[in-house]
Amino acid sequence: MTVIETKNAPGAIGPYSQGFEVNGFVYTSGQIPVNPENGAVEEGIAAQAEQSCKNVGAILEAAGSGFDKVFKTTCFLADMGDFAEFNKVYEKYFVSKPARSCVAVKSLPKGVLCEIEAIAVK
Repeated sequence: MTVIETKNAPGAIGPYSQGFEVNGFVYTSGQIPVNPENGAVEEGIAAQAEQSCKNVGAILEAAGSGFDKVFKTTCFLADMGDFAEFNKVYEKYFVSKPARSCVAVKSLPKGVLCEIEAIAVK
Protein backbone atom coordinates (compact mmCIF):
# COMPACT_ATOMS: atom_id res chain seq x y z
CA MET A 1 0.00 0.00 0.00
CA THR A 2 1.25 3.45 -0.88
CA VAL A 3 -0.11 6.63 0.69
CA ILE A 4 -0.95 9.36 -1.81
CA GLU A 5 -0.19 12.91 -0.72
CA THR A 6 -0.30 16.13 -2.68
CA LYS A 7 -0.34 19.81 -1.82
CA ASN A 8 -2.68 20.34 -4.78
CA ALA A 9 -5.63 18.98 -2.76
CA PRO A 10 -6.70 19.85 0.77
CA GLY A 11 -4.82 18.07 3.53
CA ALA A 12 -6.68 15.60 5.69
CA ILE A 13 -8.62 17.24 8.53
CA GLY A 14 -8.75 14.04 10.54
CA PRO A 15 -7.08 10.65 10.97
CA TYR A 16 -7.08 9.65 7.29
CA SER A 17 -5.06 10.01 4.08
CA GLN A 18 -5.91 11.82 0.86
CA GLY A 19 -5.69 8.49 -0.88
CA PHE A 20 -4.02 5.13 -1.29
CA GLU A 21 -2.64 3.12 -4.16
CA VAL A 22 -3.09 -0.62 -3.63
CA ASN A 23 -2.24 -3.28 -6.24
CA GLY A 24 -2.63 -0.85 -9.15
CA PHE A 25 -5.87 0.69 -7.86
CA VAL A 26 -6.22 4.27 -6.60
CA TYR A 27 -8.70 5.04 -3.81
CA THR A 28 -9.32 8.68 -2.98
CA SER A 29 -10.79 9.94 0.25
CA GLY A 30 -13.93 11.99 -0.15
CA GLN A 31 -13.03 15.45 -1.39
CA ILE A 32 -14.98 18.46 -0.26
CA PRO A 33 -14.72 21.79 -2.11
CA VAL A 34 -11.94 23.37 -0.07
CA ASN A 35 -9.43 25.34 -2.11
CA PRO A 36 -6.03 23.88 -1.12
CA GLU A 37 -4.27 27.21 -1.68
CA ASN A 38 -6.24 29.26 0.82
CA GLY A 39 -8.75 26.97 2.58
CA ALA A 40 -11.70 28.90 1.13
CA VAL A 41 -15.03 27.40 0.10
CA GLU A 42 -16.97 29.17 -2.64
CA GLU A 43 -20.75 29.59 -2.55
CA GLY A 44 -23.10 27.53 -4.73
CA ILE A 45 -23.24 23.94 -5.91
CA ALA A 46 -21.59 24.57 -9.32
CA ALA A 47 -18.49 26.20 -7.82
CA GLN A 48 -18.31 23.61 -5.06
CA ALA A 49 -18.69 20.67 -7.45
CA GLU A 50 -15.94 22.19 -9.61
CA GLN A 51 -13.53 22.42 -6.66
CA SER A 52 -14.37 18.92 -5.41
CA CYS A 53 -13.63 17.54 -8.88
CA LYS A 54 -10.34 19.45 -9.05
CA ASN A 55 -9.36 18.05 -5.65
CA VAL A 56 -10.11 14.47 -6.74
CA GLY A 57 -8.15 15.12 -9.93
CA ALA A 58 -5.11 16.33 -8.01
CA ILE A 59 -5.02 13.13 -5.97
CA LEU A 60 -5.49 10.97 -9.07
CA GLU A 61 -2.66 12.84 -10.79
CA ALA A 62 -0.37 12.44 -7.77
CA ALA A 63 -1.02 8.69 -7.98
CA GLY A 64 -0.23 8.50 -11.70
CA SER A 65 -3.87 8.12 -12.75
CA GLY A 66 -6.56 10.42 -14.10
CA PHE A 67 -10.26 10.99 -14.59
CA ASP A 68 -10.27 8.72 -17.67
CA LYS A 69 -9.25 5.79 -15.46
CA VAL A 70 -11.94 6.21 -12.80
CA PHE A 71 -14.42 3.34 -12.73
CA LYS A 72 -16.40 4.07 -9.53
CA THR A 73 -17.39 7.20 -7.65
CA THR A 74 -19.49 7.95 -4.63
CA CYS A 75 -21.02 11.41 -4.44
CA PHE A 76 -22.66 13.00 -1.44
CA LEU A 77 -25.03 15.95 -1.76
CA ALA A 78 -26.46 18.03 1.04
CA ASP A 79 -29.56 18.63 -1.11
CA MET A 80 -30.85 16.40 -3.93
CA GLY A 81 -32.32 19.57 -5.41
CA ASP A 82 -28.72 20.26 -6.56
CA PHE A 83 -28.52 16.96 -8.49
CA ALA A 84 -28.92 18.35 -12.03
CA GLU A 85 -26.52 21.25 -11.53
CA PHE A 86 -23.99 18.96 -9.83
CA ASN A 87 -24.17 16.57 -12.81
CA LYS A 88 -23.40 19.38 -15.28
CA VAL A 89 -20.03 19.91 -13.59
CA TYR A 90 -19.37 16.23 -12.80
CA GLU A 91 -19.75 15.10 -16.43
CA LYS A 92 -17.03 17.52 -17.58
CA TYR A 93 -14.48 15.70 -15.40
CA PHE A 94 -15.57 12.07 -15.12
CA VAL A 95 -15.39 11.40 -18.85
CA SER A 96 -15.21 7.61 -18.43
CA LYS A 97 -18.80 7.70 -17.08
CA PRO A 98 -17.88 5.55 -14.09
CA ALA A 99 -20.32 3.52 -12.04
CA ARG A 100 -21.64 5.88 -9.39
CA SER A 101 -23.63 6.14 -6.21
CA CYS A 102 -25.06 9.55 -5.35
CA VAL A 103 -26.79 10.04 -2.05
CA ALA A 104 -28.22 12.90 -0.06
CA VAL A 105 -26.80 13.30 3.42
CA LYS A 106 -27.93 15.34 6.38
CA SER A 107 -24.73 17.40 6.45
CA LEU A 108 -21.13 17.42 5.27
CA PRO A 109 -17.91 18.68 6.88
CA LYS A 110 -17.58 22.47 6.99
CA GLY A 111 -21.20 22.81 5.87
CA VAL A 112 -20.32 22.21 2.20
CA LEU A 113 -22.84 21.13 -0.41
CA CYS A 114 -21.02 18.14 -1.95
CA GLU A 115 -18.26 15.57 -1.54
CA ILE A 116 -16.79 13.14 -4.10
CA GLU A 117 -14.65 10.02 -3.70
CA ALA A 118 -13.27 7.89 -6.53
CA ILE A 119 -11.69 4.55 -7.36
CA ALA A 120 -9.46 4.30 -10.43
CA VAL A 121 -6.82 2.15 -12.04
CA LYS A 122 -3.31 3.48 -12.12
